[in-house]
Amino acid sequence: MHKLFIKNMVCNRCILVVKNELDKLGLGVKNITLGEVTLEEEPIPEEKKRFEEALIPLGFELIDDKKSRIIEKIKNVIIDLVHYQDSNEARYNLSDILSNTLQHDYNYLSNLFSEVEGTTIEKYYIAQKVEKVKELLVYDELTLSEIAFRLNYSSVAYLSNQFKKVTGLTPSHFKQIRADKRKPLDEV
Repeated sequence: MHKLFIKNMVCNRCILVVKNELDKLGLGVKNITLGEVTLEEEPIPEEKKRFEEALIPLGFELIDDKKSRIIEKIKNVIIDLVHYQDSNEARYNLSDILSNTLQHDYNYLSNLFSEVEGTTIEKYYIAQKVEKVKELLVYDELTLSEIAFRLNYSSVAYLSNQFKKVTGLTPSHFKQIRADKRKPLDEV
């Protein structure tokens, strides 16, 4: 078994695209998750280079250094929590989840993230939550109260204030002008 770490894998569609490229190259895939591929055996350097060259036009890249892999894992844990977890599972302490998942002290993770990304884990987390709020507002299936509950906000007022601070708009105003206001997750 051999692991490869891939930057910018942020959704299930990304997993399918990466798997497709691996299949084209005939590399045996054991498992693929956000940001991580486990191959049945280590690819020869030429195969790895061809895979890397195939990823770049698709917006992905292989990550070799340990710090970059940790940053990418932090992002993937947050994206998974905000965008793909059931609302019942949304009651959590982010620092505990990151520490337990990545097996590092939260202070280390926080300092590393800030140093490399130029922003805090908290700001990144808030940006992801705001993107999820935008998505749910566009779908127009939930009330603002339901969205606040689903995303673990203490109140609609808190959600609205945070939303306005990030976007410059109130949720209701955003809902009115929704066109072209959402970003792909890898651009958040």
